[in-house]
Amino acid sequence: MRGHFIRRLAIGFGIFFLFVFLVGWLGAALGGGWFDRGGEHRGFFPWFLFFPIVLLIGFVAFGRAIRRTARPIGDVMDAAGKIAEGDLSARAAVHGPADVRDLAGAFNRMAERLERNERQRRDLLADVAHELRTPLSVIRGRVEGMRDGLYEADGEHLDLIERETDVMARLLEDLQLLSNAEAGALPLHRERLASMELLDAALAAYRAEADEAEIALEARAEDGVPPLDVDRVRIGEVLSNLLANALRHTPAGGTVTLRVAPAGEAVAFEVTDTGEGIPADELPHVFDRFAKSPESRGAGLGLAIAKSLVQAHGGTISAESTPGRGTTIRFVLPAT
Repeated sequence: MRGHFIRRLAIGFGIFFLFVFLVGWLGAALGGGWFDRGGEHRGFFPWFLFFPIVLLIGFVAFGRAIRRTARPIGDVMDAAGKIAEGDLSARAAVHGPADVRDLAGAFNRMAERLERNERQRRDLLADVAHELRTPLSVIRGRVEGMRDGLYEADGEHLDLIERETDVMARLLEDLQLLSNAEAGALPLHRERLASMELLDAALAAYRAEADEAEIALEARAEDGVPPLDVDRVRIGEVLSNLLANALRHTPAGGTVTLRVAPAGEAVAFEVTDTGEGIPADELPHVFDRFAKSPESRGAGLGLAIAKSLVQAHGGTISAESTPGRGTTIRFVLPAT
């Protein structure tokens, strides 16, 4: 866009100076004379007066063209100055030539992203503070109680402090994993493996939990599924997060199904439950940080981490849900 605008500006300058040159050359060629059709000199025509008039008209026209471009560019510069001073709500008026309108539109989209990122940063800090407040309060209360003699420094109270410390440690580890994945700084130790290896490992990890909760845990694999080139541990974490969520929201007697199938030149994984489902207004936000149902015991980072890990592998993830009937989380990974 910038190159196109510069080319148009250069062409405008070139046309203007060519016009000036032609007018000057015409005046010099005629030599101030006035001739009839037969070539006979009939008198003197004041070309020296005509040239400055034409030049003035050219300057006026060129100046108007410059102002038409400069004014909207000035609006973009004013908006940029406001953003530099911290006003992320500033936007540039979109007007003027097409190239300048494109510039203003691109600037406004950039400003919107900056404002959205700043809002997400503030929300993240508030959410982290909220999630850390509860375990810290428990630890402080127990430690102060033991110091004041209200509690004995026995195994029960020390175990409680240890559990709350583990909660904070998991939260910080999840945040670090999420930040690294979103920044593209998460190392992936890829290896070629069959999709069924991932399914078998995930089922083995959650079979006992499903049996204890009286939930049927099923696996379905279609024929012709190509191998994958993925990080076994990271994709295992994705399946672990999805299965843990599905089991948590499925009542006794329900079913959780893990399915893998070819999807063109990719492999699709689906985790489907027969739980309470997700309300329609919450469905677009299930992959957001700290998004969770009121009864959830976690920090609400599981699906956000799953999304980041899938995207780090070049894949996509989506959610479908019918309230009262269940939820399906589907992610697709490129095949080798």
